[in-house]
Amino acid sequence: MVNPYAERVLDLVERIPPGMVMSYGDIAEYLGEGGPRQVGSVMSTWGGGVPWWRVVHANGTAADTEHEQRCLRHWRDEGTPLRGDRVDMRKARWHGDSADFQETP
Repeated sequence: MVNPYAERVLDLVERIPPGMVMSYGDIAEYLGEGGPRQVGSVMSTWGGGVPWWRVVHANGTAADTEHEQRCLRHWRDEGTPLRGDRVDMRKARWHGDSADFQETP
């Protein structure tokens, strides 16, 4: 059974627009509770049913190396801004305020 914190994490991940991402820490900060490790725990336990590839490390790398190639395919399919094999966090970070938000340089 999913606990209330996990439900809030998963609901937020479902709202991340295609082509954008949030880091584990971004999610915890947005929710105002937990931290990157707690978000990671939720994602590893229950994240398979949400767009898990939109949750990345703060440096723009995939959640784990085992899924890196799958993440790259999803990112490319969605047009996520990349820098090599990682997400360009300056361009792709979503702050939760609107579906078309892009941080300006």
